[in-house]
Amino acid sequence: MVIFVKIKSFYMFSVEPGDVSTKKFYGLVASSVVPRPIALASTLNKEGVVNLSPFSCFNFFGVNPAILVFSPMRKISNTETKHTLHNVEETKEVVINVVNHDIVEQTSLASAGYGDGVNEFEKAGLTMLESDLVKPKRVAESPIHYECKVNDIIYTGKGGGAPNLVICEVLKMHIKEEVMFADNKIDQAKLDPVGRMGGSWYTRANEGMFLRPKPTVPGIGVDQLPPVIKNSSILTGNDLGKLAGIVEFPKSESIGRFIEEKDLEEFIADSSVEKIHAIAQEYLKKDDVEGAWHLLLAKTLKTI
Repeated sequence: MVIFVKIKSFYMFSVEPGDVSTKKFYGLVASSVVPRPIALASTLNKEGVVNLSPFSCFNFFGVNPAILVFSPMRKISNTETKHTLHNVEETKEVVINVVNHDIVEQTSLASAGYGDGVNEFEKAGLTMLESDLVKPKRVAESPIHYECKVNDIIYTGKGGGAPNLVICEVLKMHIKEEVMFADNKIDQAKLDPVGRMGGSWYTRANEGMFLRPKPTVPGIGVDQLPPVIKNSSILTGNDLGKLAGIVEFPKSESIGRFIEEKDLEEFIADSSVEKIHAIAQEYLKKDDVEGAWHLLLAKTLKTI
């Protein structure tokens, strides 16, 4: 039963899990157990097909042996289990990559529901790096990688939202030199970690909270970006992640209207690709992805 109880001078909202929908209770818990670190888990199935997916139900539980635990829980809407769970059941191996602010957009993109056989490394524009002791690949852009064997999987139920606890033992840890002090300790400021909050909120250890809505449908992916954009010397990985979240490219008619309304024809003709990319980056900082795309494609007035 859901009730408000007055305790001294304040009220408490009290609820048992069965009193509200699973989705509602998940929202309450996910918005209160915060901030949560994010495990960007890389796995392979027994045929060697790559999968990459983020999980914020994640933490470490000791170091002798070194144990990490994350939960690819069942989907609340239809009770389906995730590719990551199937893969660790088959191969008993996983690489957990730490998510910092430099790759948060690409991590969000990797969370979209891509189908079987789709390589999320390619969709998110992340680079596969060979591991030393396990078969799953590491994320080259991540500052820290844990190569792990799966010691156990604890199944807690078959209903929507049921946790599946994947207990991983760390076999090898990799840390980029750029996030370390001279005495081999990790510099938290340089690491720049992010954490998951409730809803679409994240937190950045260096600055505070920010919004990053979860994709509702799979975007085109970084692998489908035009080479001149994907290989830009100006646009960052996070910029590419935002751009790759669109479902389809703007049409030529829409680009033409954008140029006319902004009176940009002469400016675009006279500007270098680098300058156009720099201005598009400013659009992206304001989360105006549509404006950034119109500007980027206006140089040629072509759709892809």
